Amino acid sequence: MRSTPRKAGGGRNRGPLVEKAHAAIREGSKSFHAASLLFSRRTRERVWLLYAWCRRCDDIADGQDMGGALGDQSDIADRVKSIRILTARALDQQPTGDPAFDAFGLVASECGLTMEDADAVIAGFELDAEDWRPRSEMDLMRYCWHVAGAVGVMMAKVMGVSAHDEDTLAQNTLDRAADLGFAFQLANIARDIAEDDAADRCYLPIEWLVEEDIEPGQHMKPHHRQELADMAQRLVSLMETHAAASRIGASRLPFRSRWAILTAARIYTAIGHEVRRRGTEAWDHRVYTSKLDKIRHAAIAFLEALINRPPEPAEMPRWTRSALVKRASG
Repeated sequence: MRSTPRKAGGGRNRGPLVEKAHAAIREGSKSFHAASLLFSRRTRERVWLLYAWCRRCDDIADGQDMGGALGDQSDIADRVKSIRILTARALDQQPTGDPAFDAFGLVASECGLTMEDADAVIAGFELDAEDWRPRSEMDLMRYCWHVAGAVGVMMAKVMGVSAHDEDTLAQNTLDRAADLGFAFQLANIARDIAEDDAADRCYLPIEWLVEEDIEPGQHMKPHHRQELADMAQRLVSLMETHAAASRIGASRLPFRSRWAILTAARIYTAIGHEVRRRGTEAWDHRVYTSKLDKIRHAAIAFLEALINRPPEPAEMPRWTRSALVKRASG
């Protein structure tokens, strides 16, 4: 038998893979799509290719279609196993039969992404497959590392940051990229508390719920709205700390990448800020950013990127990429 010739992208042409990846991000994340348009063409295409894999993995794990309603969760462990098999095959430059995984194989070959990078993300899907709940704030941040911080690190590598970027803690660009991922996920968790509860998921640490004297599974009850708003405030405070630190890393990127990242940071942190502003009414209607708001954030981020003097954070994050990676492997 003849072996299948190895070729990045599973033998698919780059152009069609980029087109499909662009369609995926345009439909799956309007906020990130808007920010991605600010990258240089080559970087933009690579960001789309990586996003397509992230979106497809998320959809497979949750039985969704472009982040829609959660599907049947009974066989999630088997679906996560298939994600790892397809990802390994893509990295081995073999065809996968799925454009999103072939897209990952292509961008991995161009930017040096590894199975270790991918495994850090896939581990987050495994936590959901185990019906996992965070007990402590560290557990919450470990989850944020897997589902968003690790993606931030891969995005940084796609933008040209070396895997060996290991300067001081404040200046380590990969650590700061993880911080941006943490900020994104914390904003998402604060916004989606009601949606997660409807899917029988909860990412609020059990210790927080105990501190607020909330019975298990009862945090969405009307009489707990103030306590829920207080916990959302804690999430947003964590978001702000990590977002401020991420700006240090962004300052070391090329101008267009810096502009795109600062725009994305402003759009996502605005979600968290709006959740905090709404208080007890934050989950009556889904929080989103309008097209006009996105344009405004991009304009302000342009000036920030041009001046490129990020303010010194009031404090550096308590939870670091290295500590969370060690926790995840321990």
